Amino acid sequence: MSPAQVALGALVGLAAGILSGLFGVGGGVGGGIITTPAVNVLLGGSAIEAVATPLPVIFPTTLVGAATYARAGEVSFRAARWASGPGALGAILGALLTERVNAHLLLVVTAGLIGWTAIRLVRGGPPRAVYVRGATPWHRHVLIGFVAGFVSGLLGVGGGIVLVPAYTVLVGMPLRRALGTSLVVISAIVVPGTLVHWWLGHIDWAIFAALTVGVVPGAHLGARIALGVRERTLRLVVGLFFLGVAVAYGSSELVQLLGARG
Repeated sequence: MSPAQVALGALVGLAAGILSGLFGVGGGVGGGIITTPAVNVLLGGSAIEAVATPLPVIFPTTLVGAATYARAGEVSFRAARWASGPGALGAILGALLTERVNAHLLLVVTAGLIGWTAIRLVRGGPPRAVYVRGATPWHRHVLIGFVAGFVSGLLGVGGGIVLVPAYTVLVGMPLRRALGTSLVVISAIVVPGTLVHWWLGHIDWAIFAALTVGVVPGAHLGARIALGVRERTLRLVVGLFFLGVAVAYGSSELVQLLGARG
């Protein structure tokens, strides 16, 4: 990488880190929107490197963001403990199936679910479950973690695109607690997926280093912003963000899916 590319990678990482801390999604959804095209178009990575390289970047990003939320008491460690193991297993399975599963179809379905929950967040409707700390059935956390891990490993996106909507709508967590808990789970989910992609030779470690320079301070900044705004404002901003993710992912992948069939 040239010095200019290193500097550009750090700036891209800073933007992805802010998204991670603010929306509890891990660097990967920043990867889908910012980092993946940047790796492919601006930083000289191949298509598969653009999918895989954001995964190891997620680990330091989520640790910094999760620590910021934890200091404010906005993490459910019980939920994280139940979700992390299944999430890691799902990430391994997803990474191994990267080249075998129709990711376009899966992402279209995922985008639809994200869009539905995003609208619920924006409207401020009641969650499907009433949140009582420590009372959510363990198997619900297990299922949420597995699905988030599978999507993360398969598509190279942050599991937070599943975790945050699921925790707020299906579990009924307050939004800030869902954001903090999501980052803790993602830090566990990303490790096995990263190892699988490393074993397959899909990761450019020079690009990883450049991105990491930016994502660490970015994640802390994003988390501090989320902790400092009003709950209603945060719900509106997070809901609109996830709605934008759903539209961007869904429309792009639907076009590719229909084009492949045509």
